[in-house]
Amino acid sequence: MKVNISGNSAQSIFESVRELTQSGDLPAGALLPPVRELADTLGVNRNTVSSAYQRLAKAGIAITQGRLGTRICQLTDAGEQEGMTDTALYDLADGSPKRDWLPDLNQVASRTQFQQYLYGENTLLPGLAEFGQQWLAHCCPGDFDIVLSNGAIDAMERLMAAHLLPGDTVLVEQPCYISSANAIRLAGMKLSGVQIDRFGMQTEALHAALAKGAHAVIITPRAHNPTGACLSAERAQALRAVLAEYPNVLVMVDDHFALMAESEYHSVIPATTQSWAIFRSVSKGFGPDLRLAIIAADKDTVARFNTRLAPGMSWVSRVLQAMVLTCLTDKSVQAKLADTKLQCARQRNFLLEALAAHGVSCPMTIDGLNVWVPVKGNSQAAAYELSRKGWLVRPGTSFDINQESQGLRVSIQNINQEIAIRFAKDLASIRG
Repeated sequence: MKVNISGNSAQSIFESVRELTQSGDLPAGALLPPVRELADTLGVNRNTVSSAYQRLAKAGIAITQGRLGTRICQLTDAGEQEGMTDTALYDLADGSPKRDWLPDLNQVASRTQFQQYLYGENTLLPGLAEFGQQWLAHCCPGDFDIVLSNGAIDAMERLMAAHLLPGDTVLVEQPCYISSANAIRLAGMKLSGVQIDRFGMQTEALHAALAKGAHAVIITPRAHNPTGACLSAERAQALRAVLAEYPNVLVMVDDHFALMAESEYHSVIPATTQSWAIFRSVSKGFGPDLRLAIIAADKDTVARFNTRLAPGMSWVSRVLQAMVLTCLTDKSVQAKLADTKLQCARQRNFLLEALAAHGVSCPMTIDGLNVWVPVKGNSQAAAYELSRKGWLVRPGTSFDINQESQGLRVSIQNINQEIAIRFAKDLASIRG
């Protein structure tokens, strides 16, 4: 394919390619000329073209593939999403909280004191700020401030925008939560997976990944989605020691299951880390429409975060804040949440015990809404065989970053003892 790239500097070559992609003259997947060939054509040094190609890769416009050359990136779409599926199968793939577990929003609203606010007034309700300070104080490695976002994924996106540039590498757990991976890709960042076991990221794997030049890391301390893994105190200490060697790496801790977690929180953020944040969403306990996350972060990060909120007037609705504060402090809502935690644990144990009775061990799962079931061979093939028996589950390939996951994510919201026994029997039959 002949393209009319022009320019005599790295920047002008970069701009030329960008304009050609915007006009459609260089479509997604198009192969750019080899560095030597384009340098000869333009009469410039090879290093100039190489630098332009590196800038294109960092901007997410192109991808360099070694001997395979440099290609224009495919358009990134929203990818596979979490949630309910229109299916005749019995749905064990939906990772959403169970509707019956959530508080009645009409009752919450009736117990909430609302008031009108104007532009320029404080965008963080004092009561919610105070709750956040108390809730997260023991988790923070130093001085911190509180800020809000519209859920955990929004927190992650805003933190990356505050500190990173397109093309920067973000480390995540392997396997990785679907929505987190999609958000990172859509932001133009590079994803790199770090292998985990039941106690979280493996220490040596994190060290090796950081040594390659990563700019940020996202760690799930408990109820990791999809596996249900949780950091142990010993693993958290080991990871903290590794991260201490890389003080300039942005550390983001996604404690999304904090409201419902049975396991303890163990900190991985060293005191030497310059930019860090811990965020706790309320969506799992109170419902996806109460889309709010409380973020504790170092003061510079919060200042950057707030600077980005101001121009777009994109603070979290104070009506939403008021309802969330009611949920966090109302005795009846908290009693329902405590009961939900018990039901969640009971249903998870129904499945784990039924599987164990059929010789299927699930050592990864400690907490959360999902059970990670190991399978032999391709997880998509196993999911297909289960679909033939009437079950819908998520194959491990939905969560893969660097390598193929040999497991199935089975969500427990629709599980009872009878369903668990039936599912375990069918799973055992396809495992052979």
